[in-house]
Amino acid sequence: MNSPAGSASGVSRGLIEYTHVIYALFALSVLAALAGLHAVALRFAFGLPSIIAVIMCYARRSEVRGSWLESHFRWQIHTFWYCWLWIIVASIVSMPLLIVIVGLVTEIVALAIIGIWVIYRVVRGWLALRDARALPMPA
Repeated sequence: MNSPAGSASGVSRGLIEYTHVIYALFALSVLAALAGLHAVALRFAFGLPSIIAVIMCYARRSEVRGSWLESHFRWQIHTFWYCWLWIIVASIVSMPLLIVIVGLVTEIVALAIIGIWVIYRVVRGWLALRDARALPMPA
């Protein structure tokens, strides 16, 4: 599954650049959150650049099916939706704890951890794309 860019796997240079744009949009959401001192997880999940990026993933994922780029599209889609899932779980867990004020701290810590996870996923994925490497895909 680890094949160089543009090899016989049928991956065009245009699709590789398209994938770079998707990572750039995700990174833009992260940078906007960091610059504005907002929670990275929330800006990533609700930010327009991330929403556009995930739509772009869905729009062209059939074109990358069977190639090493498929792992990047899955990685990006999973990053977006798992971020949403973890935000919802963190909110549900923190909600009852708001009565004793611990919920606010729990929510802040949870959002910080989710934000670090999002940053890790964007950086790891983009570095793998730069090196024309596939990412691990669930069986």
